[in-house]
Order: sequence, then structure tokens, then C-alpha cells
Amino acid sequence: MKKLIVLVIVMICGFNSRAQSNKQFTGADMIVFNAKISTGSLTRPGASALAVKRGRIYAVGTDEEILELKDNNTRLIDAGARRLIPGINDAHTHILNERSFNYNVRWEGVPTLKQALDMLRVQAKRTPEGQWVKVIGGWSPYQFEENRLPTIEEIRKAVPDRPVIVQYAYNRAYLNDLAMEAFGVGTDKFPDSPGTIFEKDKNGKYTGIVHSYTFTFAALELMVPQPSEEEQISSIANAIHHMNRFGVTTAVDAASIYGYPHGHTPIQQLAKENRLNIRMPFIDLQFGDTSSPSLVDAQINTVTRKSPISPGENMHPTLAHGHEYEGTGEILRLEIHDHENFDRPAVIIDEELMQQYIKEDITKLVGKGIPFRLHISYNENITPFLNALEAINEETPLDGLRWSIEHAETISADNIARVKKLGGGIALDMKMAMHGDGFIKTYSVEKAQQTPRLRQLVDSGIPLAITTDAFRASSYNPWIGMSWMTTGKSVSGSEILAKDNRLTREEALKLVTVGPTWFEDQEGETGKIIPGYFADFTLLDKDYFTIPDEEIKTISSVLTVVDGRVVFAAEDYSELSPELPETLPEWSPVKYFGGYYNAKN
Repeated sequence: MKKLIVLVIVMICGFNSRAQSNKQFTGADMIVFNAKISTGSLTRPGASALAVKRGRIYAVGTDEEILELKDNNTRLIDAGARRLIPGINDAHTHILNERSFNYNVRWEGVPTLKQALDMLRVQAKRTPEGQWVKVIGGWSPYQFEENRLPTIEEIRKAVPDRPVIVQYAYNRAYLNDLAMEAFGVGTDKFPDSPGTIFEKDKNGKYTGIVHSYTFTFAALELMVPQPSEEEQISSIANAIHHMNRFGVTTAVDAASIYGYPHGHTPIQQLAKENRLNIRMPFIDLQFGDTSSPSLVDAQINTVTRKSPISPGENMHPTLAHGHEYEGTGEILRLEIHDHENFDRPAVIIDEELMQQYIKEDITKLVGKGIPFRLHISYNENITPFLNALEAINEETPLDGLRWSIEHAETISADNIARVKKLGGGIALDMKMAMHGDGFIKTYSVEKAQQTPRLRQLVDSGIPLAITTDAFRASSYNPWIGMSWMTTGKSVSGSEILAKDNRLTREEALKLVTVGPTWFEDQEGETGKIIPGYFADFTLLDKDYFTIPDEEIKTISSVLTVVDGRVVFAAEDYSELSPELPETLPEWSPVKYFGGYYNAKN
């Protein structure tokens, strides 16, 4: 019997051996070698090569080990000893609002105000009758060598015969006479909101400078000429392309004025055409729904009855987490939104009002199992929010439901501990890098140095991410934030972050790669370069870990890969870049100047 068993085993082994020898070896789809790979793994923090198979990391190791996995169909990419990192994950941005991206003169990265005004002057001559010249957010006066805002006289001179709006974050806007007339400044036509101030000269005439908050500027954007459907798709594709330029492979759309499902048509079209070159989970906001008593009621009605969708459900036909519903926010009630205008004192919400609305709204969301995020910038408003949330948790346990505070610039150590105890996360942003000089003028340099409490937040172990909050309140370039966190300097070069409140380069990188995965419920899938994880990574033009401090904010990608597919390529890898459709309209400032300074492709 023993001899019979041995004979059977030998015959089976021989059969399998012949079958395998007759079958062609199937190698990796892509191999990147000769790289300095920062894997994010404690087991193997560094490597020189990786292999990709079916959209995931197949193997990581030495060049010799990984090159053995190639076959005749493998795409081989020599990294040229460049630094390779996991793809950047922007856990809070606003892509869906950028359907007019191509209509705007982009001042991101422009080094001088003189050059910025020259761009307006050139675009004014290119803009056809009936259209506007626009600069809508993403820039800071502190990025300019002149270290100042433009004057209304400079803007009028640059654009004499077209309506123009130059918007600085959600802080102020500059309008020439044609724009003021179109908007109805000084009349009931203008979308006034509490806190709006129209500057007047000594004769009582409007100067064209408007100080206000988020909702006024959002309304103005809807009062200018709107793009066609084709132009909207082109704009969003361009916005994503320029995020890919900086190595961004995942971006959470943290609520748009264009709600699900109808407002997501451009994303669905890009997904259908396999041109959605980023994983885009989204937070939904049913802005403008007057048929429901509140935004939360409108959200529940939409996702449970009108257009049912479950948290975590992906609408992309092929890309995991490509277009996935992640819950609601970042606004639950307009009345308890505290904005983030650092040029003016903090907006403090009435405590009783905050607690009343939070109890009403979040109790409903918890009961329906809908995750939520809430924009709260100031600690004075975080405290009553947490008071209400703790009361809710006693009656209706959160039970692991993911929720977060977005921004939380001035959160206290005590409130950090309370958020952690309740199982929440904190999604910080990099606005202090862009606007911290203004924060100092409003508050003090001492307060700015501890805003936010980066060191305490990292050491607390709380779920934590750093985001851009692009495209209006801040730039979509995440390396500006990386520079600020590690050097303590704003875009002006001023030291605004205390030395004991800065992060190491490795800590900062974690906050834009693996840290955001908690907010998207994607731990164990992305954020690291290890076998089994999504093949989302970027090859950098400069070595993040070795370059001088002042160069960090200038980093960009030469190769960005999403799901094993090259979505952006430059320099030595330009031939691998996917072909972009034509930028529309023909007169688009982005088509002429590019979406970022000195970046036209």
C-alpha cells in the first residue's frame, strides 16, 4: 500500500510538472526598478524595485529579485535613482466645484504680483465678449515677492473692458465696475450674507472690494457665465490632471454645491470613459434642497429614497473606491458653519444653537448609519459640538461609525482627547501655510506657532490626516503643506510654526499617504508600497528626504500611477503620459497659461 501511494504521488507530480512547463509564464504588468522606494512599511521600509499585477503591488524588493518577474509583456520603467513614495491621498478637497476650472486664471505658484497682473492683462485680450476674467482662489498674497494683495486700481488697469473678479480664498473679492454692475453691488440682487462688507471711498462710492464669507462667494460663482457640459468635463479632467502632477492618486471630494446624483454627471462620464485618473470617494451635501427642513433631512431622503446608495458603495464600474459614497458633511447646518477667514476674528457660534442642531441632526445620521464630517475651525465651537456628541453617544452609541472634525485649526489638547475617546478623527489642512501670515496679524505669532497642535495631534495617536482644502481656500499643491509642517515656514518664508510643533519629513509623509486611509475606510488597501496594496504611487522629481528645506514646496511628480496605470508623466517619462483631450473652451486661461505656474502640460 505504501509503495502504491508513493507511485500515485510521483505520477501526480509528473503530470503537474508537464502541465506547468507547457503553460507560458505570466509576468508582472509593470516593473519599476532603480528607485529609492519609501514603502511606509515597518517590516521593509526601503526597496529599489516593485512589480505591479492587476492593479496591485505584486512584489517589492531589490532590482535583481523583481526583474526576475518580467516577461515579454512587462512594462519596464527605470526610475533613474529617483525617490518613489505611495500616492498622495488628499482627504479633503473640492473637485466637483471645479467645473469652471478652465475658465479661471490660475495664480497658484506665481512668484510675483507683477506676473500675476500681467496674466490678467493678457487674458483680458483673449476673453471673448460676454465672458469674464476670473481668478477664483488657490493663491495667497504671501506667495508673491511683493508680499501683498493687489489693489483694485491695478486690477482695473489690467482688465479695462471685461468684467473681472479676483477672489482671495473665501476672504475678499476685487470687482471692476462692469463686475459690480453685473452682480448688482449695493442692490438686493447681490447675494448678501451676514458679515459682508462693501468697501467705500471717501465719497461714499463702492471701491469694488468686498469682504465676506464662504456662502456669498459661492453664490457669486453661480452668477457668472457657466460652462457647457463638455467644458465642465474638460475642466474637471484638467483639475484632476494637475493634482496628478503633484503625485495625488486619491482625493476625497468633501462636499460640493452640486449634490449627488445629478451633480456627479461629469464624474460618471469620466468613469465611463476610463478617464477618471484618481480615486474619488465623496462626501455629499444636498445644498439648495428646499423641499426638506434641513440639509441632513435632505441627505437622508436622497440616499435612502430618491437615489438609494449605501455608505461605502462604489459607483465606478472598474476602479475600486473610484467614486464611492462616504457620508455627509462638511456642512450640516448653514447656521453653525464657522468659516475660516483668518483676516477677521473667529466666527463663534452660539453654544445652545450648536448643541441643539448637532443633537437633532447627528442623532438622525447615527440612526441611519451614515458617516459624517463637520467643518469646525475654532476650538470655541469644537467644545459645544463635542458636548452634544457625547450626549448623543450615551443615548444612541456611535458604535464605530466613522466621523471627523475637518480643519480644527485651534483645537485644544483636552478636545483632542475627547475626539479620540469618541472614536473620531481630525482632518487638518494646510491653510496656515498659505494664510498664516494673516493669522498672525489677526491673533499673534505666539498663537500661530501652535496652530494647529501638530506635535500633540501626532503623538496622541488619533486618526489624523493633512489635506489641502483646495481649490478655493487653498492651493491643490500638497507639497506646500509638507514644507510648512517640516520647516515651520509659510509661503512667504516666515517662520510661523514653533520648532517643538513641527514634524519630521517621515511623519509628514504619513499624514498624506497612510493617515487619510482611516477617513475613507481603506486601511490595509492603500497608503503603503507593500504586496497586496493598490498600485498607487508617484516618482518624484526631487528626493523629498534629502533636498534642502526650501525646495520641498517645489516638488512635483515625474510619474504618477493609479491602479497600476500611468495617469501622469513628465520629463524622461513624457512618452508614457496618457493623451489629454483638448482643453475647452478655446480661449481658456488654463490652455494658455497652464493650471500651475510654469506647467502647461
